[in-house]
Amino acid sequence: MKLVAVTACPTGIAHTYMAAEQLERVARKLGLSIKVETQGAMGIENELDPDDIKEAAAVILAAGISIQKSERFEGKKIFEFSVQDAIKNAEGILQKVKEQIGS
Repeated sequence: MKLVAVTACPTGIAHTYMAAEQLERVARKLGLSIKVETQGAMGIENELDPDDIKEAAAVILAAGISIQKSERFEGKKIFEFSVQDAIKNAEGILQKVKEQIGS
């Protein structure tokens, strides 16, 4: 299953990247493919390619602020969580997404 995610926190420093790392690490462990974009102090980094979004079964938004360019995800199944949830419970998030998507 292919997933895309965006992580963003109000200051856009540590928690944004910690959440991204947790989602990537746990996705590998679960055999999932995930590409994570970060948004914060440095702007948008690792910006998701339109093809990645198109091919994704779902979008995970782990954020404490509004996501920039959220219109890119129109029509996709979106799961929203806090940045803290992604840091502390990435496995629970990804398991929930898998269950809801049906893989």
